Amino acid sequence: MNMEELLAQENLPDIHEHEVVKGKVIQVSRDEAYVDIGYKQEIAIPKRELAYPTPESAEDVVKVGDVIDVYIQSLGGDNGGALSKVKADRMAAWGVLQQKQENDETVEAKVTQVVKGGLVASVEGLRGFIPASQMELHFVKDLSVYVGQTVNCKIIEIDVHKQRLVLSRRQILEAEREEREEEVFSTLEAGTIVKGVVKRIVDYGAFIDIGGVDGLAHISDLAWHRVKHPSDVLQVGQELDVYVKNVDKENKRISLSVKDTTRDPWFDYAEKYEEGQIITGKIIKLTDFGAFMEIEPGFDGLIPMGELADHRIERADEAVHTGDEVTVKILRIDMKRKRISLSITKAK
Repeated sequence: MNMEELLAQENLPDIHEHEVVKGKVIQVSRDEAYVDIGYKQEIAIPKRELAYPTPESAEDVVKVGDVIDVYIQSLGGDNGGALSKVKADRMAAWGVLQQKQENDETVEAKVTQVVKGGLVASVEGLRGFIPASQMELHFVKDLSVYVGQTVNCKIIEIDVHKQRLVLSRRQILEAEREEREEEVFSTLEAGTIVKGVVKRIVDYGAFIDIGGVDGLAHISDLAWHRVKHPSDVLQVGQELDVYVKNVDKENKRISLSVKDTTRDPWFDYAEKYEEGQIITGKIIKLTDFGAFMEIEPGFDGLIPMGELADHRIERADEAVHTGDEVTVKILRIDMKRKRISLSITKAK
């Protein structure tokens, strides 16, 4: 080693492998960037070591004149050494994320791919994992819809040595739901009509969102007529008015009714008839206490056992049969109990 080389060696900064140092970007191409860290020569950093995920071009990450932190993977050799901005960023990012977890702060996670059991996301340049169960409040069959999206998450596990970062979006959604629930339950009152959106349909009814909180409308409360299945009268995403039947603040349950937002059509039918009026109709059902006659489609009245025949009978089929056309007299229209009493014997 000659004198000139010795002087150059003495003037080198005190840098060592496996440290993070400052470097100045001298040149940038599509595949790499040359960085001066004060060593013998500028060192090339391939684009895969400039950012995570790997950018299409190094020019998307740095430009000439930028001063960046780099991790010295090795020094010497034909290329002068090997540097990594990704590793330097990661070392700094782990510290940032540990602080965020301690402060119970949220982080932004960009979802990059679907893997077994969940999603991979980039957080501060680090690889994070969001379990499928931690993405939504409910089960999601197709997780691919989230690829490319940036979502807010909580850190539920962080291990720097194992390079392990586990995230949860569900915790944020649960907190938001609790906040909405508190607001809704503090203001919502039974007996009011509110706007709602059908969120989920099940065999026994429909769950309807009323301002961020779901209430249940039982199948019997969906329409004034008999409903075989909720999907026959409602569809997911439908906006509608709902009547609040009951608010259980302790158990956080809300009972809703769709049919009670409109007038019961029974009253419209009943108002067309008067007590004492003679009408005709068809027998539609026999019971132990009499027979039901259809006055109009969807509107019927009861003929008690004692009003079916002039003589004593034990069973309704001794006087009438299903499908028979009969003439009856309206004995009573009970608006409170929504019942109409009819008589065959008094119509003669």
